[in-house]
Amino acid sequence: MKMSKVISICTQKGGVAKTTSTANLGVALARQGNRVLLVDFDPQADLTICFGYTNPDALDVTISTMMLKAINEENFDCFEGIKQTDEGVCLIPSNLELSALEMSLVGTMNRERVLSRYLDKVKRDFDYVLIDCPPSLSMITINALSAADSVIIPVQAHYLPAKGMEQLINTVERVRKYVNPNLKIDGVLMTLVDNRTNFAKEVPEIIRQSYGNKLRIFDTQIPMRIKAAETPARGVSIFSYDPKNDVAKAYDSLSREVIRDVQREKAKLHAEYCR
Repeated sequence: MKMSKVISICTQKGGVAKTTSTANLGVALARQGNRVLLVDFDPQADLTICFGYTNPDALDVTISTMMLKAINEENFDCFEGIKQTDEGVCLIPSNLELSALEMSLVGTMNRERVLSRYLDKVKRDFDYVLIDCPPSLSMITINALSAADSVIIPVQAHYLPAKGMEQLINTVERVRKYVNPNLKIDGVLMTLVDNRTNFAKEVPEIIRQSYGNKLRIFDTQIPMRIKAAETPARGVSIFSYDPKNDVAKAYDSLSREVIRDVQREKAKLHAEYCR
């Protein structure tokens, strides 16, 4: 039986390359032969813009459309509105309607699992589903965590947003306790790393000291490069814009770490099944 992996890329701190990481990790996974779905779950629609949809508010069908149909329990084509990009990944776009939808969730039965109910209909067609969360701990983010198997937390290596990380970890634990008992944290992804500074080298150790065995830190670190910052305005990933850049190499390395984790999970499940 095919097992898809749903990962929420989540942090409540803006400006840490969260959306860039979602886009480039997705493309890196696709380049290795995986079928990948990216879900733009941020009303700012940055992920949508990253793939060339420069006017997301003009889109007729977005993630808000699909969730509203799920809320109203309508019969609908669950693949409606999914875009096939030129970079080998599929995309469910977003726009400002998602902010309005959050108000509709207030009075909705089982409101934390609306996104999960929708993704359950489509995820079997994909190996990986990556959800780009908003930089807040809102009901939208709770929906993303409820729909996910795991979480990747991007953290900028120039500073340690310890309070923000603590709140996010507590939120993950509450979602695990009350809504999604299988949710886990895959690890912390160090982004915008400038290895010329001593502090950037110290941040991973500070995280280990602060959180002990709670958090794994990915071996891959994403370096700070101007080329990577330019890609959203170009509407392409780093792999199309500058494939020889060390940022592209870093996201390729990250994708291999993610794939190894999934292979270990599958092997563990298989061993348990065979007992």
